[in-house]
Amino acid sequence: MAKYDYDLVTIGAGSGGVRASRMAAQTGARVAICEEARVGGTCVLRGCVPKKLLVYASHFADEFETAESFGWSVPETDFNWQKLITNKNKELDRLNGVYQRILRDNGVETLNGFGKVVDPHTVNVGGKTVTAERILISTGGWPASPNIPGIEHVISSNEALDLPELPKRMVIVGGGYIAVEFAGIFNGLGVEVTEIIRADAILRGFDEDVRVTLTEEMTKAGVNIRSECTVKSIEKTDNGYSLLLDHDEVLETDLVMYATGRKPKIAGLGLEEVGIKLARNGSIIVDEYSQTNIPSIYAVGDVTDRMNLTPVALAEGRAFVETVYNNNPTTVDYDNIPTAVFSQPPIGTVGLGEAEAREKFGKVDIYVSRFRPMKLTLGDKDERTFMKLIVDQASDKVVGCHMVGPDSAEIAQGLGIALKCGATKAQFDATIGIHPTAAEEFVTMRDKLPEHGG
Repeated sequence: MAKYDYDLVTIGAGSGGVRASRMAAQTGARVAICEEARVGGTCVLRGCVPKKLLVYASHFADEFETAESFGWSVPETDFNWQKLITNKNKELDRLNGVYQRILRDNGVETLNGFGKVVDPHTVNVGGKTVTAERILISTGGWPASPNIPGIEHVISSNEALDLPELPKRMVIVGGGYIAVEFAGIFNGLGVEVTEIIRADAILRGFDEDVRVTLTEEMTKAGVNIRSECTVKSIEKTDNGYSLLLDHDEVLETDLVMYATGRKPKIAGLGLEEVGIKLARNGSIIVDEYSQTNIPSIYAVGDVTDRMNLTPVALAEGRAFVETVYNNNPTTVDYDNIPTAVFSQPPIGTVGLGEAEAREKFGKVDIYVSRFRPMKLTLGDKDERTFMKLIVDQASDKVVGCHMVGPDSAEIAQGLGIALKCGATKAQFDATIGIHPTAAEEFVTMRDKLPEHGG
């Protein structure tokens, strides 16, 4: 008779949890996964997928405008927010079903309910306890807002994806990728958007030129970015909301969204009672193999706050299974992971920013290209694409690639492969470009910036 009910019980059916559970079951392990909501996690249900569908929707106003410069006569258009949300939800329902089938077809049992760790081998799921040789925690993250008067009136990115109707005016507080993405979405759909950030510029942690470029382009597109500004309090009014800002300035708006960060979703999991060590921000501390200080308990994904990206959670889930069930100790390499921000225009980036590269390598060469996207050359829209290469002088290796402009996310994926292979600037230069594309600029930049040359 088996010592435990399962070999593995996973808490949280997001990207990392589903990947790990499915792959563990494929090795012959008896696996169960517990989830209190729908299967799919942040990415499928409240993040990447629905957000990008809304990004697509917000592009059409510009597309219609551009179409006229190519000879198309576009009749008067009308946008239906409710129809978009209905269609988006149908797609999420489909994806939820796909994830459920993946688990079912791989022999993973789904336990419906909130999972709480009782001891190193026991999980309580909706009042029922199950035992497992190992427990994997993959509960992800959740939006976090500051404790200021009136914060109960705001929405987060979760609610922004299902608003009953579009507001005329909207304030988005925050300067990270979620904030700038939603600013682009709602601005593109005709909402008057003000973005309030405490810092001097958006997207802290990104290359400085990327931050400046996106700020300029968002401002040209109509987003009002208020930097070095804070919200003191929020009050409900007859017509919307009133925000008290620095210097006692008052700002009126119809809706307030906070995107000031996310925190690990650990509330109620019983981690501290069991003795699992947590970082100051509440993330689960794990080693390079995703193991906690309790040998039978592991954690992957955003709840560990290593690099909070869906493909990283998938990689961590796979590495966990290779290590534990395939006798193949595997770690995740967090260097040169390509990322994208689906702002408007979007950002694609891989490797180090200029400041980081200078700190790490000392002398670096910088190559920059700015140009108008070919698609816009027949019209009068003033948008510029920006590209940047950062090269370590000593080795000639390309250590950073950054782009702001159409298709940047698609282009960054290929650049990620190149940097992972340790490509040099000479190898970039020896690569024949595809013409006419924006991507070819990355292999035709020959003149480094003289002021950055040493």
